[in-house]
Amino acid sequence: MHLQAPMENRDSDRIRKNRTGCICGQADDSIDVIVWEDMGSIRRAEAWFVKIACTIFVRSNSLDRFLGYFSKHLTPSLVYEVVNKLNFPNLRFKFVEFSRDKLHINNHSYWTYSLLLRSLCQSDLHNSAKLVYDWMRCDGQFPDNWLLGFLVSSYALAGRFDISKELLVDVQCNDVGVNAVVYNDLFNILIKQNRVGGAIVLFRELIRLQYRPVTYTVNILMRGLCRAGEINEAFKLLEDLRSFGCEPDLITYNIMLHGLCRFREVDRARGLLNEVCLKRGFGPDVVSYTTLISGYCKLSKMEEATLLFDEMIRSGIEPNIFTFNALIDGFGKFGDMASALAMYEKMLVCGCPPDVATFTSIIDGYFRVGQVNRSMEMWQEMNERNIAASLYTFSVLVSGLCNNNRLCGAHDILRLLNQSGIVPRPFIYNPVIDGYCKSGNVDKANQIVAEMEIKRCKPDKLTYTILIIGHCMKGRIYEAIGIFDKMLAAGCAPDEITVNNLRSCLLKAGMPGEAARVKKALGQNLTMGTSSSKKSYHESTNADMPVAVIYICIAIPSKILLIVFQLGDRFRDNVHLRFWQYLERSKSHSSPSQHDMDAG
Repeated sequence: MHLQAPMENRDSDRIRKNRTGCICGQADDSIDVIVWEDMGSIRRAEAWFVKIACTIFVRSNSLDRFLGYFSKHLTPSLVYEVVNKLNFPNLRFKFVEFSRDKLHINNHSYWTYSLLLRSLCQSDLHNSAKLVYDWMRCDGQFPDNWLLGFLVSSYALAGRFDISKELLVDVQCNDVGVNAVVYNDLFNILIKQNRVGGAIVLFRELIRLQYRPVTYTVNILMRGLCRAGEINEAFKLLEDLRSFGCEPDLITYNIMLHGLCRFREVDRARGLLNEVCLKRGFGPDVVSYTTLISGYCKLSKMEEATLLFDEMIRSGIEPNIFTFNALIDGFGKFGDMASALAMYEKMLVCGCPPDVATFTSIIDGYFRVGQVNRSMEMWQEMNERNIAASLYTFSVLVSGLCNNNRLCGAHDILRLLNQSGIVPRPFIYNPVIDGYCKSGNVDKANQIVAEMEIKRCKPDKLTYTILIIGHCMKGRIYEAIGIFDKMLAAGCAPDEITVNNLRSCLLKAGMPGEAARVKKALGQNLTMGTSSSKKSYHESTNADMPVAVIYICIAIPSKILLIVFQLGDRFRDNVHLRFWQYLERSKSHSSPSQHDMDAG
């Protein structure tokens, strides 16, 4: 079949010489060059061939009648140009497959494979990409570190860790140098996917294949083990470090200190810190001491924390804002506000300016010891210093004021929150809603809910439970039913506390049909909970509680204690609702801690 390339007039900046290009003829194309924006610089005749080849491949149903044409003109370099011209990864793959199977072109350029592999992986066509990689290896080519890193990470992100492992083992067995970044990216991905065990298995398998890691890579693995609570495995890795040709650095030990303190093994961390102090090449830094001081503070071991702080000063290491904040927060939670203020004053003397965490801890501490006015004075000082409040600060203020029966003040803080631009969360509103419901002012509670919905803060299970119980206690049964239906429509599953209280009110009001519907909703929720293989922390702590003589519900994060006494049948009809001593706050703070907020 004879195909003549068409003659077209093109802009002078696109064509350097305006000559006819004949693909199948004998035209002299030694100096004719065409520049296409997406093709680079190739001969004019080849450029026309690429255009025609793309058209044929896209529009023709059968390529058999063009085999002679392609076999005469298609070369490995032109395969790249065609692949680059085609827009869709699956068409690119089919063209390369056609060139290999039908035309037996098996020496494609590295850039053809690189372009094809990247486009296939980016389009989630990983099976086809693996086949292309096998073609590349059959041609005797290896990916460079850029391409290898891309492939390994892409397969790991797609959940194909087996392929990532296979690629690394392949290049390792062939003595191809692999940059540490390739391993680092892969291990970071696996750790984020909670597959630190798989990362360790791969690491040790690569070690057997003569892989020599750098300390930074080992630190990634140790951080993953510590976060997963595998402290002993992390220590084992630390012991084996020198056999890998690595030396632990200060970051290695700081990772271990943080992991031990996170799981409350502070005394063990103290021993490790002493070991670091004996190192010749380096010693502990402010991060090392602050990590351990914070660990002691979280366990309320303030004497040990103070001693360590003094040791740190004697060692010539200056504390930073995190060190002071850890101690101030620890003293505040311990109820020792005199020591907290002394540390605050020392902080100022050292030239370390306080931040939002500093003031929030002091405000929280004063609320804990019942000095509400002092809390508000520190809040005022914080504003005078132009320190912007955080979500946790607002939570501390609202909960502290509600715990001291200052609902109006707490409502004022909520208004400031709504004006601050901070995205609120339900646990901040719940104490105020709870307080108004307990005082019988459910209209005010409904107003708070309306305000939070305006701020696009959706009520949670505790919010709905507070409202339903509050409306039931006021005898506003129909409104309680409406709130329950709204709860279901929002996809918020009720628990037995909510359902049994509402059912009791409905039965007392002579509405057995509605009571049966409510009970059915609980049954569906229990069925869904049983069929689910995994539950979140909140679901596992707040849902599916058995009905007993005493119901107890710890509401996280507000830490509000619900205690319900269900009396015998003889008394239930008259006094059931009166014995719902709901939403009695425990003495502990009703807000999540700063540590919980940071972790979330």
